[in-house]
Amino acid sequence: MKFIDEFRDHTRARQTLEHITTLVEKICRDRPAPLRIMEVCGGHTHAIFHYGLEAMLPDQLELIHGPGCPVCVLPMGRVDDCLAIAERPEVILATFGDAIRVPGSRKSLLQAKAEGADVRIVYSPMDALDLAIRHPEREVVFFGLGFETTIPSTALTITQAQRQRITNFSVFCNHITIIPTLKAILENPDHRLDGFLGPGHVSMIIGTEPYRFIAEHYRCPVVISGFEPLDMLQSLLMVVRQLHDGRAEVENQYQRLVSRDGNPAALQAVHEVYESRQSCEWRGLGPIEDSGMQIRQAYAAYDAERKFSLPNQQVADPEALRCGEVLTGNLKPWQCELFGSQCSPESPCGALMVSSEGACAAYFQYGGPRAEQHEEVSP
Repeated sequence: MKFIDEFRDHTRARQTLEHITTLVEKICRDRPAPLRIMEVCGGHTHAIFHYGLEAMLPDQLELIHGPGCPVCVLPMGRVDDCLAIAERPEVILATFGDAIRVPGSRKSLLQAKAEGADVRIVYSPMDALDLAIRHPEREVVFFGLGFETTIPSTALTITQAQRQRITNFSVFCNHITIIPTLKAILENPDHRLDGFLGPGHVSMIIGTEPYRFIAEHYRCPVVISGFEPLDMLQSLLMVVRQLHDGRAEVENQYQRLVSRDGNPAALQAVHEVYESRQSCEWRGLGPIEDSGMQIRQAYAAYDAERKFSLPNQQVADPEALRCGEVLTGNLKPWQCELFGSQCSPESPCGALMVSSEGACAAYFQYGGPRAEQHEEVSP
């Protein structure tokens, strides 16, 4: 297929759904629990609800929404650290739009901006570097967020700043990596997962090989998926077919963009600028070893954590906020008491309702508040 309408063909979608249903019924004939497949990427979650795919799938197949939204897994304490930087009078804080409304323990960056902080939305780290060039009298700090998809662009921006000898630019690094996170999920005894839809954009950078341990050690199928309706249905069919055949392999549905070895140039840039953090805290998952990135000593001049004094406090989410349970697949968004009432896109309480890749935002935008289900879990 070459054209976008071919990836949204109704006839092919129905045929693929019929194949999925037939195999799932065979697998679940003597199995009381449904198959549980996790789509890791928040982009996949939004595609599932945008195209109504979950409602079309057989009841014996349950989709679990994973932690593949970097804004959603950002702990509240790191937002507070970013606010401490943004509220300094000499600083211009540059951020992606998704992060500006994520609540910290006191406020969000948007609220800090309303109170006078110089917070600006940019579309890339190079935009932030351009701000530093145009405002040499100010310190420009880029709020670095994202998985392996966005880490290379931040790394290349830092090397560009060094080449141009720009001294008023730095990055508050909150970049994270997907593989240690998946391992932490698989090691959690509370999770029972039968397969994964692997993240397409991350896999463009890292390739398919890093997922092999999931199939070989945990005997769990992984299929790297694209984002169009037929991409996702075909990927689900590939996972279900592996389960039916008793196989556990890493397969690549997204071959038009993802290769076995990923993007070597991007990976080299990341390795040059970054190294693993010994431990990184994730909302809902707690600290995960080697899952975060930090700037190497060779580029310390561009590390905002070294340049500014930060609170570095760990802040727990409010008790009523159940983002962590949703992120780990233990709770559906509509099962949270705040969903659709106190917490909505217009007035978010948690990051999952803010981010364009958040599961709560997807449920609210495409599935509605599900008031009848919400009433069942309200106290």
